[in-house]
Amino acid sequence: MDRKLAAKAFFLLGTACLIVTAFLMLTPAAEAASQPVPLLDRELFSGDPAIANAQLSPSGSHIAFLKPHDNILSIWVKKTEEPLSAAYPVTSTSRPVRDYSWSRDGKLLLFMQDQGGNENFHLFSVDPYRNALHQARDLTPYDGARAELFCMPKASPNVVFVGLNDRDERYHDVYQIDLSTANRTLVKQNDIGISDWIFDRTGALRLGICATPDGGTNILNVDPDGMSLLWSCSRDESVQPFAFHIDGKRLYMATNKGADVDLSHLILLNTQTGEEEVVEADPEREVDFESPLFSPATDELVGTAYIGDRQRIYFSNDDWAQEFQRLSSLLPNGEIDLVSSTNDESLWVIAVRSDVDPETSYLYNRKTHELSFLFKARPNLPSEYLSSSLPIVYTARDGLAIHGYLTIPKGQEPHALPLVVYPHGGPWARDFWGYDRTAQLLANRGYAVLQINFRGSTGYGKKFINAGNKQWGDAMQDDITDGVSYLVQQGMVDARRVAIFGGSYGGYATLAGLAFTPHVYAAGISYVGPSNLITLLQSFPAYWETGRSYMNERLGDLHKPDDIARLERQSPLFSAKQITAPLLVVQGANDPRVKKAESDQIVIALRSLGRDVEYICTPDEGHGIARVENRLAFSVAMERFLAKHLGGRCQGDVPESIAEQLRAITVDVESVALADAQISEEE
Repeated sequence: MDRKLAAKAFFLLGTACLIVTAFLMLTPAAEAASQPVPLLDRELFSGDPAIANAQLSPSGSHIAFLKPHDNILSIWVKKTEEPLSAAYPVTSTSRPVRDYSWSRDGKLLLFMQDQGGNENFHLFSVDPYRNALHQARDLTPYDGARAELFCMPKASPNVVFVGLNDRDERYHDVYQIDLSTANRTLVKQNDIGISDWIFDRTGALRLGICATPDGGTNILNVDPDGMSLLWSCSRDESVQPFAFHIDGKRLYMATNKGADVDLSHLILLNTQTGEEEVVEADPEREVDFESPLFSPATDELVGTAYIGDRQRIYFSNDDWAQEFQRLSSLLPNGEIDLVSSTNDESLWVIAVRSDVDPETSYLYNRKTHELSFLFKARPNLPSEYLSSSLPIVYTARDGLAIHGYLTIPKGQEPHALPLVVYPHGGPWARDFWGYDRTAQLLANRGYAVLQINFRGSTGYGKKFINAGNKQWGDAMQDDITDGVSYLVQQGMVDARRVAIFGGSYGGYATLAGLAFTPHVYAAGISYVGPSNLITLLQSFPAYWETGRSYMNERLGDLHKPDDIARLERQSPLFSAKQITAPLLVVQGANDPRVKKAESDQIVIALRSLGRDVEYICTPDEGHGIARVENRLAFSVAMERFLAKHLGGRCQGDVPESIAEQLRAITVDVESVALADAQISEEE
């Protein structure tokens, strides 16, 4: 679930500098007098929230939210005026429900779910008004296919438009699904590699998005007799369509197209003439355009959001500006997001989030200006013992400014601390300010945590993201190394006690850090991390084929000998001999993106070299851990591993059920083998 819900309503470092405003207020004397905070139970961080993600029905009569049922996150419903104790569960599924929505007429709740983390998502519906558990209806019951929800039109509330790849696993055809009967009707067959489809506000299919052979992007008009080119940008540029204007002719989208343009800005594209009109760019000229905010009642643009160190929202509608100003005076601590609204905007669900509060939700009556507390997502989490997330910026060795966040253990002086570097996945994503359960758990155990938006991360302009092209393990990794070096130079971090831990690309960065800069790290945890970039590219899911040219430009082209040679050099697997620090590898057996072989082969290589390697593999997970029992078991292993190699604190007691689960998912490294061997024991 995307944490920016405003989008929904939406060393070598001689010249380096560090900006951490909060540190300027710290004095060694004040910190020396403080004491470490209590060791908090890991379940407060790694367990499921008590309640989360409240969504009002379109009329406002009912409210739904996520809450565990039989230890699995499920959808619950109650009448809006009733207490939480009156709520009842309406889903009973084998995997947690992560996100959901009301149908346009409020008759159904819709959610997506896969099996065992395989990412072949199906679209389900469930009756929210039956006060009893019952089987959800599979609206896309096609084995081996992945459904993508494209449009829920206001004008036709009983239908939705979805993409399905059951005809050709590479491409998603567009279907209309009747919510009453689950009957599907083909709207558009996809034979040319369209990666996304855009509908107007009436529910008419208007545009298709596809990649060009050299990695650029084309926007095509859907015409009665086929498709025609409307707009395009090069491989070094980007575009993000949002929604049609209320006039039905122009499309809101963000782009950085143009030789003299770096930061993306919001434009209106006339789909009849191709003319562009600039709507807005960042007033502070700091970051890319993030997201528009539309009125649920009128569909007009009422605000825009940007995310620098923190979120900034600019309102173009006076009524909305006054409402948020009023809410800010009532809720001064944290960032305010509009999570849900009734169709007439009379009721809002507001969430307040901060670095020490994952979510506190309120019901707001716009007519009476009454603000009513709904719930805290983690009511037992003591925010007074949590650590601040401090925005930082430092200069990399080639002069590029690198932004990120530093979390210092509460009550500890920022001096000679053990550090966990926590690089994000993607890598075409970024870290944000706010609550991060992993960072908070690690900080509570005594570690400083560094989250870095290295080059190639999104949000900081065209030049910044393109600086990461084909730089896996090279300049992107240098940015991470340089961040560690600077903290060491400042005396904040003990150079002998630095670990690196990340997932997906962050898992790759972990392996690369241990292989290419072995002197920097005392330990590493690779979580669904690729070890061989060549086999990674060879094994992507078929439905990623529409983005193949993008990957060729960003990562490498397997048809080019020079790229193959570079990818081999950048693959930690082929430098396994240089890995000397202990490594914990974590993998989901059903991961369709980073296949299990990526973890198997690095474990085999390190085992053959006699290195210290541990392995956890969850048989019922994919690209990440969704089930709470697996998450808690991994947290135990992570704590123990870091405490052993970095000397931080560790919670000793472990419930027997979690201890048993950890035993079940811990792999004997001597038993690991590849069905189709990618490497030999000698390598």
